[in-house]
Order: sequence, then C-alpha cells, then structure tokens
Amino acid sequence: MARRVLIVEDNPTNLKLISEVLMAEGFVIDCASTAEHAQMQLCVSVPDLILMDIALPQMDGITFTRLLKADARFKHVPIVALTASAMVGDDKKALEAGCVGYITKPVNTRTVAAQIAAFMAPPYID
Repeated sequence: MARRVLIVEDNPTNLKLISEVLMAEGFVIDCASTAEHAQMQLCVSVPDLILMDIALPQMDGITFTRLLKADARFKHVPIVALTASAMVGDDKKALEAGCVGYITKPVNTRTVAAQIAAFMAPPYID
C-alpha cells in the first residue's frame, strides 16, 4: 500500500521539488499551499504523514500543527516540520507544537525520502 504524504508548503519551487522526489520513491502526494487549503485536503483524506512548512501565510505551521494535534482525527498522524528557518530553538518550538521531527530547507534530495519513511515507522506511528 502506498504511503500518503500531505505537503503543506507555500513556495511552489520547494513544493514541486519535494513532491517529485517523494513520488519517485513511491509516495502518494497531496499538496497544499496554506493551512486553510490543507484543512480542505484533510476533509477528503487523512495522510500517513504531514510535511509542514513552518512559515506559511495567514496561519503559520506551528499554529496549524497545534490545531491538528488537538483534533482526535489527526492526533495519530506524524507531522514533520519543514523550514528554512534553522535558528536556535526553532526545532524545540516545532517539537513542542507536536511535530515528531524537523527537516531544514533546502532539503537533501538524496536523503529526504528515507527521512520521511523513517517518520512513518514506530515509534512515530502506532
């Protein structure tokens, strides 16, 4: 069974790159450019993992992660923070919000699929 990933990323270039890399590795990809768009996607299907950009327009990824983790429908879905902002403490903020991990941009196209797959295995999922 294919693993489904929702990528929430507002930069079209980053979104295309990550989507293509993951699709080449057999992942099924859903995309959203805002938290609001992602909420609409989540009404249609629940992914196996959410890759969450932290710097989103309107509602940021940290706030959106907190909302999702407070919702019983999505509490079990691992969320991985994706950000170009690699400042000291950013990883801690993402983890405190409910993310299981943290990937910095630009992503390493040779390793990102394996990183994502690792977050879709125990202990990150039940």
